[in-house]
Amino acid sequence: MKWILLSLLTLSLSAAEPLTLSLWPDGAPGEMKAPSAATAEFIQKRAGKSTVTNVSSPTITVYRPDKPNGTCVIVAPGGAFAFLSAVHEGTQVCEWLNTLGVTGILLTYRTPTRDETAPHEKPVQDAQEALEIIRQHAAEWKLNPKRVGLLGFSAGGNLLAHLACDRDANVDAQRPDFGIMIYGGGFLDPADPFKLNPAFTVPADAPPMFLACASDDGNNPVAATLLYLEYKKQKRSAELHLFSAGGHGFGMRDNKQPVNAWPARCAEWLDSMGWLPTLDKLDEAITLEGQALADLVKILSKRTRCADDDFRLIAHVKELQAKLSQSAVGLDTPQRNLVEEDLKRSRVELNQLKKELAGLPQPEKLANSINGLKKNLAEFQAERDWLAKNWGSVPAGK
Repeated sequence: MKWILLSLLTLSLSAAEPLTLSLWPDGAPGEMKAPSAATAEFIQKRAGKSTVTNVSSPTITVYRPDKPNGTCVIVAPGGAFAFLSAVHEGTQVCEWLNTLGVTGILLTYRTPTRDETAPHEKPVQDAQEALEIIRQHAAEWKLNPKRVGLLGFSAGGNLLAHLACDRDANVDAQRPDFGIMIYGGGFLDPADPFKLNPAFTVPADAPPMFLACASDDGNNPVAATLLYLEYKKQKRSAELHLFSAGGHGFGMRDNKQPVNAWPARCAEWLDSMGWLPTLDKLDEAITLEGQALADLVKILSKRTRCADDDFRLIAHVKELQAKLSQSAVGLDTPQRNLVEEDLKRSRVELNQLKKELAGLPQPEKLANSINGLKKNLAEFQAERDWLAKNWGSVPAGK
């Protein structure tokens, strides 16, 4: 029933208006706690006119660009797991992603959950369901199922941290391919705010992460820095930006602070990671990889020829040495002098070849590099074919 409903709704994706789908048409799992008096007061004091709360039926809303490049980013607004700042940390973010050719998908996750023992659990569950739905409909929505990321603000950043890093065997395996955390936190050790919570760890397969925060945002810059360092310990890809000022909760608002540059830095990161492809960029990548492959093949050919010459010279040197050892019975003095001169030249040539061989990559490394370049070329070509098909005759780079 669920997937039939989704398939029917998918037909509306070509419309200009965003498409909203229920994550759990038959009802979300688990029970929502009634908000405590403290939470109700927090919502009353802190929630603005554009915020959303009392979400028991979570949804995703798909914002598609005119020319999708295949990358998709789920946007998880913040709100302290009490409400969702659904405009400057939601719809406006999706609209900005559209300008990059990225499909933005607003996640309206269950809230309030701040009174629960683990406030992030239900929101994480909603994000996992969103990932599953998106990947199941990737072909219809013109998305690459291996380029689905999640961008989280504040509590949405905490959601992202748990979604990307938790490895509980009882949790569904749906993970984002990359993460963007903007002033996220909530995973520090309560006993020592300069350490990560002992229960929170970064696994060896954590997805690439972009982190941005203002230095005057409480403990959040500490959380971002510690998370970045844990990524480095695991040798995982991460980029960290700590801005001198900007506070908390700015989202897409321009409050004339240094931190307002985060969207530009984020777009650069997305581009550097290959998640903002255009036909021009892919053509350039194919050319560069093709040239690198040709250069390595030449080196391999040269190494093979050098090795053959090496073996030939070694055999020749042995032959000359054998002649010299027999000189007492078979060679007169002029002949012996000629053999010695030949042997001397051959040894010089042999030493030169050995030096040349020593300066070339080992055959195994060359073969691995060649295979890696071939794989990259195939992936770039497949990406280009996909983009050309979905963009039609749209000029490259547009």
